[in-house]
Amino acid sequence: MRVMGIDPGLRACGWGVIETDGARLRHVANGTCRPEGEGMGARLLSLHGLLSAVLATHRPDAAAVEQTFVNAGGQSTLKLGQARGIAMLVPAQAGLAVGEYAPNAVKKAVVGVGHAGKDQIAHMVKMQLPGCAPDSADAADALAIALCHAFHLQSAGRLAAAIGARA
Repeated sequence: MRVMGIDPGLRACGWGVIETDGARLRHVANGTCRPEGEGMGARLLSLHGLLSAVLATHRPDAAAVEQTFVNAGGQSTLKLGQARGIAMLVPAQAGLAVGEYAPNAVKKAVVGVGHAGKDQIAHMVKMQLPGCAPDSADAADALAIALCHAFHLQSAGRLAAAIGARA
């Protein structure tokens, strides 16, 4: 199964695609979309096009996006929310259910603690996906989101199998 993680942003939107085969994890690709254009509408349209191209190229089976945390400034939170809307729309348009994870849940799943720093996240992503070289901190975060979603999907599958075996 291919899983895509997206770390939304209007200046830098990280993305990462991994492949799972049982407990085996493999890095497929990662990168950072840098939307261009004058004004919010143009930047959101650019982000939509960039993420759509990534999705078409790598054809994930599942996708996940990091939830927005409230920044000190309300204006930045609203702008990030708009980018997050595009990040959720693109996989949904492709027929994928989109998982959502709080930043602390992603950190806990990948690093083991909910308040890990960006350097710790990048280090653990590289440890779990040998040969992976994220092109930015945003791409490393996106790969961490993909890992978190893969772990969640594996756990849900095992739980469904256990419940089915008891029935």
